[in-house]
Amino acid sequence: MEQFWRERFRDGGLTMRVLLRWVVIGSLVGLVCGLVGGAFSYALAWVTQTRQTHPWLLFCMPVAGLIIVWSYKALDMENDSGTNQIIASVRSGEKPRLRLALLIFGSAALTHLTGGSAGREGAALQIGGSLAATLGKWLRLDERGMNLVVLCGMSALFTALFGTPLGATVFSLEVVSVGILHYSAFFPALFSGLVSLGVTHLMGLEPTGWPLLGLPELTPLSMLQVGVLGAACGLVAILFCTAMHYSAKRYKQLLPNPYLRILVGAALVIALTLVEGSGIYNGAGSAFITAALAGEPAAPWAFLFKIAFTALTLGAGFRGGEIVPTFFIGSAFGSALAPLLGLDPAFGAAIGLISLFCGVVNCPLASIFLSVELFGSTGLLFFALACALSYLLSGKFSLYSAQKLVYSKLEPRYIDEMAE
Repeated sequence: MEQFWRERFRDGGLTMRVLLRWVVIGSLVGLVCGLVGGAFSYALAWVTQTRQTHPWLLFCMPVAGLIIVWSYKALDMENDSGTNQIIASVRSGEKPRLRLALLIFGSAALTHLTGGSAGREGAALQIGGSLAATLGKWLRLDERGMNLVVLCGMSALFTALFGTPLGATVFSLEVVSVGILHYSAFFPALFSGLVSLGVTHLMGLEPTGWPLLGLPELTPLSMLQVGVLGAACGLVAILFCTAMHYSAKRYKQLLPNPYLRILVGAALVIALTLVEGSGIYNGAGSAFITAALAGEPAAPWAFLFKIAFTALTLGAGFRGGEIVPTFFIGSAFGSALAPLLGLDPAFGAAIGLISLFCGVVNCPLASIFLSVELFGSTGLLFFALACALSYLLSGKFSLYSAQKLVYSKLEPRYIDEMAE
């Protein structure tokens, strides 16, 4: 009995040391990432407002592209694979360098300033991962500690931009390996996110969120309607992932020179913008998302246009994220399909936003938590059903080629394949 209690006390002491260690590390990561994430959020808001005030900035997109390519070459980062590198770094000993944070901060701002179709969270994951990895090196963490601290940085920066600490935390744990969760990082990543949230709150930033409009009663018919919408979003997820990977591949095959590649990409985006005429597909598209969630009907082809704009922009080498464009595509598709299924367009936009996100990143739990943080808990069962179907039907496709499919979506068995 004495040996038993001695072991329990020893285990308890170890647990407390680990807890205190990650409270300190998580505080540092959350503080740094909160400050940088808040600054990044303000910078993107400013460049977006500037572009909307001065539409002629669209024609500066080729110059912005050349600056982006040159800066990555000048800082020896021309082979950087963006968010994929951050995801892969969690499984490897090679961690992102600090200069990545500076590069993605500036290049994402240039992309948004000149009208490229891109988001912000992919940049956030890269900034957070590189900042946290640098802190980990300064603190002389071992390899496992470095892996955990990168996850903390991803969670903290994602939280800084969206104000969704739980969704950001679970996303960071799920996105690396499909089918398993890195539970050991749950407290460090969540604590970092909460500290980051507190910092951005002090900076005057409010969490992202919308009211959930048009919520139907929970009936077998409404569940069937939402199930069909979620399944359709799984198929759109395949289309979006395919377009993103195909465009990047074809750009490189046809235009090996990165300067020429980004010039052609800028020209295509400019031409498509002039042909389309409205300009709503440039930038992240946050105003469109808000309008769709308020019940404003979306054109049936809007989601296809956003897919094209985003694939042409990011495939050419412009920098930014894919998640806010995913929100745009999902809300546009959901808004257009919902009336055909007998659902309210605003509610369809909300279901489409969350379930398409789930389909392209293969993170069902993070998507469900994100739905609660963005829309409240009243439609939880609807969102859960849509996410389950979208996750299942999106198969092995993913926005992130570095994401590893570890556990089968179809049957209880481990596999070892890269998501495509």
